[in-house]
Amino acid sequence: MKLGPAIANNLWLAASLPEWMRFRHAATKIEETQRQLLSRYVRDNAATDFGKDHRFSEIRSWEDFAEMVPVRPYEDFEPWISQIASGAHNVLTAEPVKLLEPSSGSSGAEKWIPYTRRLQAEFSRAVAVWISNVFFEVPALKTGRAYWSLTPPAQRNRAQESSVPIGFDEDSAYLGGFARHLVNLTLATPPQLRGVTDMDTFWRLTLLSLLKCRDLRLMSAWHPSFILLLLRYLRSNWSILLDDLGSGLSTPTLRIARDEPRSRELARLGPDNPAALWPNLAMISCWGDAHAAHYLPDLRAEFPGVKLQPKGIVATEAFVTLPLERHHPLAIRSHFFEFQDEGGSVHPAWSLKNKCTYTLIVTTGGGLYRYALRDQVEVTGFYKGIPSLRFIGKADNVSDHCGEKLNEAFVADCLEVVFTRFEIKPRFAMLALDNPDASPGYSLYVESADELPKQFAAVLEEQLRRSHHYDLCVRLGQLRPVRVNRVSENAYDVYTGALVNKGMRLGDIKPSPLNRNTDWSDYFGRSDMS
Repeated sequence: MKLGPAIANNLWLAASLPEWMRFRHAATKIEETQRQLLSRYVRDNAATDFGKDHRFSEIRSWEDFAEMVPVRPYEDFEPWISQIASGAHNVLTAEPVKLLEPSSGSSGAEKWIPYTRRLQAEFSRAVAVWISNVFFEVPALKTGRAYWSLTPPAQRNRAQESSVPIGFDEDSAYLGGFARHLVNLTLATPPQLRGVTDMDTFWRLTLLSLLKCRDLRLMSAWHPSFILLLLRYLRSNWSILLDDLGSGLSTPTLRIARDEPRSRELARLGPDNPAALWPNLAMISCWGDAHAAHYLPDLRAEFPGVKLQPKGIVATEAFVTLPLERHHPLAIRSHFFEFQDEGGSVHPAWSLKNKCTYTLIVTTGGGLYRYALRDQVEVTGFYKGIPSLRFIGKADNVSDHCGEKLNEAFVADCLEVVFTRFEIKPRFAMLALDNPDASPGYSLYVESADELPKQFAAVLEEQLRRSHHYDLCVRLGQLRPVRVNRVSENAYDVYTGALVNKGMRLGDIKPSPLNRNTDWSDYFGRSDMS
């Protein structure tokens, strides 16, 4: 046991406990907590440009706020954020903007999210509740180090457009303050890894750091496929990694000291049983909802006996839910939340109904007011009085080439029906428009160890045509029927590699059942089933 990480973890727990207790107390008075938080946002930012434009000084309640401030997507905030990037102050928040954090969806343009000290504190409050509960649930986690997946930066050309810093220098900086320093003391990988832009070097240095870490207790990644990708690289480059470990490796960014005893130990164990490489690993934390659920069986098979904890809903803009006692309650002390139902009506967090589906709207300390986060969620129950949510899909991920209007949640449901019917467990599955300039139609790119029956494409087409718009486009001849492309192994490698080459950060890439890019056949090859 490393004394340093153990002390840091216990100090982190001690520092987090007060917020854990405040959250549990607030859980019994969600309306009061949320209204007070909104009141502070409005009061503190009444003199900003945004506050003046929306008469914050006249707002006395959530009802006033909902009447005077419209729900907006990111694009409508861009004029204000451009002013901030140009050096203007007092635009969205009275508090200075420390930096603009880049974010992008798997098929969307890059967004710049303003970060203030208040927004950092809001993230830190939610993490404090989560880490307290994790340490209580699995005490062994306190005695060793953790791997928090780092996000290598994308190559971007817009940084010169901003007089405000772009991006955190390391991922733990999201927390700020004392927590950031404690987390860094527990890391199995050095923060300098975040500066590595070459992906092969990034995987290599990450795995060397992890292989040296005998006391690894926790692995935390956003998507489970990220960990599977690490293991795939490990097996493909096993001999190289052992040689590097035995002799050491120096790069311009980072130096890995040699560890010959560990290299010999790993050589005896081999790469096929990762649980043996890290025998003290106690928990893996990653997404487990929606499309991410397809990857969990493979992850469980790699690490039998290790607890898998499905993460809550976390975006660059906001920390939405956190895992807590088999629930995923809203982080009600972090941001103000609203929810739009399928009929278009907007509801505050204290009036949600169980088993109903909503689209998320958030107001944060970073200056995003009634921001359409566009995550579709379902209420699955309640933690005390707080709604517990399950992520369904992105409401703004809509593919609409000729009026078909396919959205992510609908496509996910279609795939779930088909895969369940044929008892198929895909490693990768993504629907995307193919050949838009000649004979357009959708292709399902799927990697699976299971055989795909001949009627698979026909059954998938039947499910997709439950959509009136899609059905009409096919009947009119605007779209050909769906095809199925059985792709070879390493589909996720191909997928991430393509998006990284297009300028996305690895941490922003989230496998989705629907992708709006139309060039995937260039990467995966042409469809072979119809």
